[in-house]
Amino acid sequence: MTGRWKSASARFGWLAGAVGAAALSFSLLTLNDDVDAQPAKPRTAATPAVSFADVIEAVSPAVVNIAVTKVESASTTWQFSTPRGPQDFQSPFDFFQRFFEGDPRQFQRRSEGQGSGFLIDASGYIVTNNHVAGDADEVTVTLQDGRKFDAELVGSDARTDLAVLKIEDDRNFPYVELGDSDEARVGDWVVAIGNPFGLGGTATAGIISARGRDDVRVNEWSYIDYLQLDAPINFGNSGGPVFNTAGEVVGVNTAIFTPNGGNVGIGFAIPSNQVKEIVAELRETGTVERGYLGVNIQSLDEDLAASLGLDDARGALVAEVVAGGPAANAGVQPGDVITRFNGEDVRDATALSRAVAAADPNESARLTVWRDGRSRELTVELGEAPNESVAANRGPGSQGGPGAAGLTLQALTPQDRARLDLPDDLEGVLVTRVAQDSPAAEKGIRAGDVITRIDRQPVTTVADAAAALNAARQRNGTALLLVRRGDAQQFVALNFG
Repeated sequence: MTGRWKSASARFGWLAGAVGAAALSFSLLTLNDDVDAQPAKPRTAATPAVSFADVIEAVSPAVVNIAVTKVESASTTWQFSTPRGPQDFQSPFDFFQRFFEGDPRQFQRRSEGQGSGFLIDASGYIVTNNHVAGDADEVTVTLQDGRKFDAELVGSDARTDLAVLKIEDDRNFPYVELGDSDEARVGDWVVAIGNPFGLGGTATAGIISARGRDDVRVNEWSYIDYLQLDAPINFGNSGGPVFNTAGEVVGVNTAIFTPNGGNVGIGFAIPSNQVKEIVAELRETGTVERGYLGVNIQSLDEDLAASLGLDDARGALVAEVVAGGPAANAGVQPGDVITRFNGEDVRDATALSRAVAAADPNESARLTVWRDGRSRELTVELGEAPNESVAANRGPGSQGGPGAAGLTLQALTPQDRARLDLPDDLEGVLVTRVAQDSPAAEKGIRAGDVITRIDRQPVTTVADAAAALNAARQRNGTALLLVRRGDAQQFVALNFG
């Protein structure tokens, strides 16, 4: 602060003092003028401060603390030398030994984390964030009364950052209801309850600062119109509920804006209406199916629109087309502007991403594209968006599917085919992770394998695989998988046990 600013501040302070002295002088004169002094009283009774005690007391038993452990493997350098130099395999049979028994050239590292969640029904289903529990090997849930449970991961969705867990007990669990987030207004009071910094059962209050924050990029996908909150949200609140004053969940805490690592009053929550849709799919199949176009797109500004001969900046500009993807096969080119999708106007890149994601995979869609000064109509056969599904068998009460097998699966993409040197006509689902001590791990399945058939039936989507594994477990507890690794393939019998 310069001397000039200091001087100005001092002058302002003195002026305030002078005004105060004048007021005091006037008051003394009044009291000395034979007038009875009376204590000051408010004209009406003061309104009591807002209290959330009743809401917090009612909903807190359904809010849980989540502790997670992840076991990570790292490769060692185990090789042997021959006259031709270092070799990876000691004999032609070493590949098959590692296929079925696992690769011993690994060491393991454990990492721990924590977050929040909440029960949504009496049978033990819990909602939390994918980044809290979606990639963990062990999940422990602690209730308000101190009871601890091993949790199973029913399903997770990285694109919306949501996950569903399941715990089991002979008694019913307390739970809360998902409210209607469309009814939430800017300025409404909200209460966040969670586990910040491991301090479980912490409640903070604030208001909804903004709605429809679709410009917030929490991850690489744009599927959420976030609620913005000023209730203090800190590390460990992730996955915890945001309640309205009626005790209904209107959002799930997922991210904060912070320049310094701490809370600055800008938090973001997934609206409850979007949570309802995703959670319903995760409970049913363990995954979320979305359409896939195979393009990288960007929104237009006025300069881009003018340079392309467009009257306004509406539409999604195609920056890149994935080779071999649905858009490439339909004739979409870089520089095209997609202005309509299935007959609906495309406002910008985010709107197109959501429209494609909401479409069913493997169905035809109509595109209107602007190219070389005129519109063209194209028909595209949508694919299935790469979407990691259920991760591991987390303990009692496993519901089957990839989770019970210990598999994390995703659809094959053109990039996966190129990276793994797979034939273009190979159909199947890609294994992206295998949980430690799971049935899949015991049989030697590992990340990078491709499952092409389950019980002799072809699988082409994650949903196909989940349905087939669920059916196998319910039928006899064993699934016969045809697994491809590189140029070789083998049948593997998974016993769910």
